Formats: sequence, C-alpha cells, structure tokens
Amino acid sequence: MVRLEDVKNNPIVSNFILKADSYLEALGYTEHGFRHANLSANIAMSILRHLNWPEKEVELAGIAGYLHDMGNLSGREGHPAVGSVLAFQILQPMGMEIEDIASIMSAIGNHDEPFGIPASDIGSAVILADKTDIHRSRVRVLDPAKFDIHDRVNHAVTYSFLRVEKAETVSTLTLELTVDTALSSVMDYFEISFARLLMCRKAAEYLHCQFHLDINKMRIW
Repeated sequence: MVRLEDVKNNPIVSNFILKADSYLEALGYTEHGFRHANLSANIAMSILRHLNWPEKEVELAGIAGYLHDMGNLSGREGHPAVGSVLAFQILQPMGMEIEDIASIMSAIGNHDEPFGIPASDIGSAVILADKTDIHRSRVRVLDPAKFDIHDRVNHAVTYSFLRVEKAETVSTLTLELTVDTALSSVMDYFEISFARLLMCRKAAEYLHCQFHLDINKMRIW
C-alpha cells in the first residue's frame, strides 16, 4: 500500500506544492505550502481515526489532505479539478490501487467551495481539515498596515483546534478558536469564513456528526 510518507517523499509532489504555494503568494494569499499540506493531512487522519474508521481510510484521507491544494500551481480557478488529475498522474505510477486513487481524486476535486460537496468519508475529512486551518502562522505579510481582511483575521487567531468527540449517539466536531478581537472582529471572521463553515457542517453531517464553533470559549454555532 502506498502510504502518506511515500507521497511526502515523492519529489514531484514536493515541487508541485512549492510551485502552487509560490503562485498563491504572488496573488497575496495566505500560506498554502508544506505547513498547510501537513496540517490538513494530520487533521483529516485524526478525524477519521477518532471516529473509528478503518486505518486504510485514515491513510487515504491523509494523502488526499496532503495533496489537495497542489492544483493551484496552474491557477486558483479550477484548482480542485487540476489537483485531482495530478493526483492520478502521481499515484498511479507509485502503484496505488485504482479504487484508492479514485477515492483520493474525488476528495481533492470536491474540497473547495462553491462547487465541492462532501461525497465520501475521505472527502468530508479533507474539507474539515482544510476549512478549519485558520491561524496567524499562515500570514505572510509582515507589515500589519498592509493586511487585507484574510491576513487580519488569520493574524488575530492565536489558537485553533478541531476537537473530535466520539459518542454512542451523536459525535461532535468542534472548531475551537481564540481570537484577539483587538486585531480583528468576530464579524470579520464570519465575512470570510461563512461559506467554509457551511461546508464544514455538511461534511460533519456526512460523517454523522454535529459541527460546532467555539470562539473565545463561547459557543457560536
């Protein structure tokens, strides 16, 4: 079985992630490089592992999470579809089974709003991992006077954690944020994140979970 570590060690993958992040940096986007790839992989795996999904599904979610944004190397618009095709071209020569490649392609191709949907457990985990990554460590701009709203909101988030609580009845996925409201308002966060939060809720529901949002230890959603 092709594992996440095998994918991380693939030089084609590394170069594609670097090039994609470089392009987004030129557009003024927050970090989408190895930090985001690794964190997305780890969160996607953690979600399914805590919900007792089979280990193979956990590993595939990690691979999809790691690869999900590399399609940005050809442009922001349509990057999920590009990333999906690139995943096939990378994973097939590595010897991955075609059914597993298809699962990863679907997860990558459906990870972004407004057209992506949670259509599998792997895809749902990737959506949740991607959309809940908000933190000041993603901000590239050094001068706060030059922040756009995305920089300002990310810079204000000093703590971010997706808590998974397995239960016999309804399990919960809770995004816990600490936001410095002197730097950015909670409304600013909702302005840039509302569509992502809706996608997270749908992804959680696909996994038979409830999605919650806590900001500064207060239940918002």
